[in-house]
Amino acid sequence: MENFTENTDKIMAWFMESGVSWGLKLIGGIIVLIVGLWIIKIVMKNLGKLMEKHNTDPALRSFLLSMLGITLKILLIISALSMLGVAMTSFIAILGAAGLAVGLALSGTLQNFAGGVMILLFKPFKIGDFIDAQGHKGVVKDIHIFITTLTDLDNKTIIIPNAGLSTGSLVNYSTQPTRRVDWSFGIAYGDDFDVAKKMILDLLKEDKRVLTDPEPNIFLGAMADSSVNITTRAWVKGEDYWGVFFDMNEKFYKNTGKHGLSIPFPQMDVHLDKA
Repeated sequence: MENFTENTDKIMAWFMESGVSWGLKLIGGIIVLIVGLWIIKIVMKNLGKLMEKHNTDPALRSFLLSMLGITLKILLIISALSMLGVAMTSFIAILGAAGLAVGLALSGTLQNFAGGVMILLFKPFKIGDFIDAQGHKGVVKDIHIFITTLTDLDNKTIIIPNAGLSTGSLVNYSTQPTRRVDWSFGIAYGDDFDVAKKMILDLLKEDKRVLTDPEPNIFLGAMADSSVNITTRAWVKGEDYWGVFFDMNEKFYKNTGKHGLSIPFPQMDVHLDKA
């Protein structure tokens, strides 16, 4: 009976000692969890203000803050559980393996996400710009985390994954305020080049959309098989490019006859020899 009582006392003492030790660890883990969540909240709030101050895109700002917040909370929970004596090695290994599997399954999606982040951070183009990328030309309508949407010249919607946009070559026609319009006008052999040159220059001067600085350039570009080609270059505002281009084509066609000029076309002379 005395041995039983002694053993019982030892067991109770061990339980009390273990309970106190585990209780202290539990209290410490809870304190770490509460303080950690408070610190994360302050960090996320200040980081959000910093991103807003630097005009970070709202979609990118929200996504990055959400991802960072989740990551910090997971690390905090792991730290709190470690304080309780929970073995986290196996858990971290499983978490890493799961992350690797998900990453491999979503490799294309992750590439598009990374591309979207790069586009929103470095801004090679913005909404409203006219770009040429991935074999498509159009006006940028929306920039999302994974895709960019264009509207082309005949109002079709084009959806391009951001991975290709961020790594491939891209032409942004809207970056500069002015653009150069190029034409190659053909006149027939025997027509007066000086007359044609003056006519083209007068037509350009009549159009108020054509800039005088830099001045238009007109010169003999090539003596082709069926025509003498006059290379013409003029500078306009970006938004006037297509209007000036098509209007000038129409004016040249309508005025050639008035100035004794003719528009050539390919011809073939066939000579028959009598045997």
